Amino acid sequence: MNRWRNLRKTLAYAFALPSTGQSFAPEDIALLRKVARTIVRREMTTPALLFLESLGPLHFLGSQVVHGLTPFLDLVCNPTELERLATILERRDSLERLSMLIQEQANISA
Repeated sequence: MNRWRNLRKTLAYAFALPSTGQSFAPEDIALLRKVARTIVRREMTTPALLFLESLGPLHFLGSQVVHGLTPFLDLVCNPTELERLATILERRDSLERLSMLIQEQANISA
């Protein structure tokens, strides 16, 4: 039993990505606010918040999906903003920030 505990302790943070410790740049906040406004305007607040909460541990994988879908999303989105959004989503604290901004936008528009 002790062996499993040691193995679990050793591997507990094996795949954890360290937080950058940096604050968001003003243009990053502006982009996240734009995304939040779009979500609230389309009345997708609850599904988006649910999705972001469930994606929490897989935030990096979600950002890679955005990178992978870029050729298709370029048809409807600004490619520069899309690339910046994918880079922002790689950060561990970005989903929490986006959730907070969505909730703020939802309260403003209510």
